Amino acid sequence: MPELENQPWRDIFYESSDGLRLHARHYPAPDEKFRSVICLPGLTRNARDFHTLATYLSTHPEKPRNVYCLDYRGRGLSQHDRNWRNYVPYTELADVMDFLTLRGLHRVGVVGTSRGGIIATMMAALRPTAMGALVLNDIGPVIETRGLARIVSYVGRTPIPKTWADAVMIMREINGRGFPNFTDAEWDQMARGIFEERKGRLALSYDRKLSRAMGSIDLSRPVPDMWPQFAALGRVPLFVLRGEFSDVLSPETLELMSERHPNMRTLTVPDQGHTPVLQEQEPVEAIGSFFAVND
Repeated sequence: MPELENQPWRDIFYESSDGLRLHARHYPAPDEKFRSVICLPGLTRNARDFHTLATYLSTHPEKPRNVYCLDYRGRGLSQHDRNWRNYVPYTELADVMDFLTLRGLHRVGVVGTSRGGIIATMMAALRPTAMGALVLNDIGPVIETRGLARIVSYVGRTPIPKTWADAVMIMREINGRGFPNFTDAEWDQMARGIFEERKGRLALSYDRKLSRAMGSIDLSRPVPDMWPQFAALGRVPLFVLRGEFSDVLSPETLELMSERHPNMRTLTVPDQGHTPVLQEQEPVEAIGSFFAVND
C-alpha cells in the first residue's frame, strides 16, 4: 500500500458488479485486532462527512480500528451511473457488499447516516452475518413525510455557487432551520461536503440525476415503514443518534425503537437537525465508546 504522507487516509478504488469505478477512504489502524467499521453517508453526501469520526476511531487510544468511508455510485469520487434508476438503496447495498467481499470484511461495525442507515438496516435483514454492531444517525423505520419532502425539494435542484461564500449562503438557506447555532466555519465545512472544485469552478459532488430517482417517490402517500427489517437488528448492538430538531426521525419513532430493540442506546444531539454532523466531541466519543464495548 502507498504511504499516507500528509493525510490520515488512503483512497481505495474498486469495481462494482456492473463495472462502475467506486471509491472509499481507508483510515488505517496499527493492526486489525479490533472490529473494522464502515461509514455509509446520506443521500447526497460522501466519505468526507466522516473525516473527524474516522480519524478518531482509527487512532482511538485503547481500541484503534480500521475505518472505511464509502462513496456511493454517483457521489464523491465514485463514477456516475448512466442509468439513474440504479440510484436506489438496494443497488447501493449491493455495492457495499461487493466492497466488503473484496476487502474480506465480516461482522463489521457500521455507521449509517440517513440513507446509509436505510442501507444498513437492509443489510441486517439480507446479510445478517455481515454486521456486528450498528450506529444509526438520525434515521429509523419510520421516515417523516415532511422531512422527506424537504429533501426531495432540493436534491438536484441546488443552484451552483460561483464562490465558496455563495456556497455557504446556499447551505444556510437550505439547512438553517435545523442548525440555528452553526458558526460560519461549520457552514463552510457543510458546504465543502456538498460542493467541490472542478477545473477552477464549483460543482455538486453528486450526480444531478439522483433527483430523478427521488422524483419517483409519491409524497401523497405514507412512506412505507421498515419495521420488519428493523426486527433483524435485534441481534446486534444498536446506537441511535437523533438531532434535536430532526424532521426525519421523530421522538415517537425513537421511543418505539427503544421498546422493540433489546440492546439499544440513544443520544439526542442538541441544536442540530437532520442529520447531526458527527464532528463534535460528544457524539464522536460516544460512538467510539459504543464500538469499544461491542467488539
